[in-house]
Amino acid sequence: MSDPNLNAPAQSTRPLRNTAAVIEHAEKNFQHAVDKGLMNVYGRSTNGRTVFIERGEDAGRDIVDFVRCSYLGLDNHPDVVSGAITAIQQYGSLHWSCARTRLNFGLIGDLEDDLSDLLDARVITYSSVLAANMGAMPLLASGNLTDGQKPLMVFDQFAHGTLAFHKPVAAEETRVVTIPHNDLDALERLCRGNDVVAYICDGVYSMGGAAPVDELRQLQARYGLFLYIDDAHGISLFGQQGEGYARSHVGGALGDRTIIAASLGKGFGASGGLLMLGTQRQEFLFRSFAIAHAFSASPNLAAIGGALASARLHRTSELADRQRKLWYNTRLFDSIVPTAQKGETLPIRRVEIGDEQDAISAARVLLDAGHYVSAIFFPTVARGKGGLRICVTAGHSEEEVEQVARALLQILPAH
Repeated sequence: MSDPNLNAPAQSTRPLRNTAAVIEHAEKNFQHAVDKGLMNVYGRSTNGRTVFIERGEDAGRDIVDFVRCSYLGLDNHPDVVSGAITAIQQYGSLHWSCARTRLNFGLIGDLEDDLSDLLDARVITYSSVLAANMGAMPLLASGNLTDGQKPLMVFDQFAHGTLAFHKPVAAEETRVVTIPHNDLDALERLCRGNDVVAYICDGVYSMGGAAPVDELRQLQARYGLFLYIDDAHGISLFGQQGEGYARSHVGGALGDRTIIAASLGKGFGASGGLLMLGTQRQEFLFRSFAIAHAFSASPNLAAIGGALASARLHRTSELADRQRKLWYNTRLFDSIVPTAQKGETLPIRRVEIGDEQDAISAARVLLDAGHYVSAIFFPTVARGKGGLRICVTAGHSEEEVEQVARALLQILPAH
């Protein structure tokens, strides 16, 4: 086999994490971004995507936010806010400090039933997508999801940090390798050379682009490939009921070789995370042995109530209206600013500048003009690939999209 890691031992001598090296390279950039008022920003949302800054040198200013990933603008929807308040009032509590294997709010059972129907899967909810992934990775590595055979766990190079973080834990159980981004040829070679392979990737990637889900499904049909797809950035944006990018491509039953993680924040507009499972056996294993379920608490009642309200909105015509507005705003941005993502039916746009300090300075210039975008740099992106990340949403007005796009055009030649 051409892959040098194909027959690597379960615990490779190559470190799967190197936190000290990351800090050494990135600390000065983080500090510079904090000093420039671009990170650790505190405020409150007002109308639409406007945020009122409450602390620091920018306190008292209104800025238009292009940082939040609430792609449909549901995170301050009055129905979602009302749902959160009603749940707390109904149950007279906010949070039960109890593992979910012991005691649960009745309302979370209602939410999971509702989401299972909405997404056509067995749904378990979590306090975050990180918590969902934390429970899933050890179970997948153990072989209990693959008929007792421990799989070769193959991570996409750009798999989100909440997935990649668990590589060392998975490596305690089985072999772990990383392949180049969306490299189907490398993945197929590994499928040919191993009895069981699990591929871990994003559905929609946080820095732009998406997984080739249709082609991955073909490999699954050919080799029995297990797919674990984190679709946190794709949920709600695609499908008649907002089932998301990955679930829309995986039609029919999920079966026993596909698990999809997703966010109840981001496009869904509430708070928390979820797993879409395909079998009763999987659901039993996750409810009994997943760390965040067996040894931690559920989403709080505000999150549960907000998610129930959003699920109701997902069954109305408002969902399609907001999806259409999102893609209209994205096309509007693309008509002004050329990016590598231009023309994609995905909401994330990225402007590469190169030098990380220059990227931070550019983001500050935009903030001075009232537009808050993310300055991105290592380890979020590769070294020397600093830039700006812009989250266009359905909640932005046409004027806001045009203004940030034209402001970008003015500063890019200088960098």
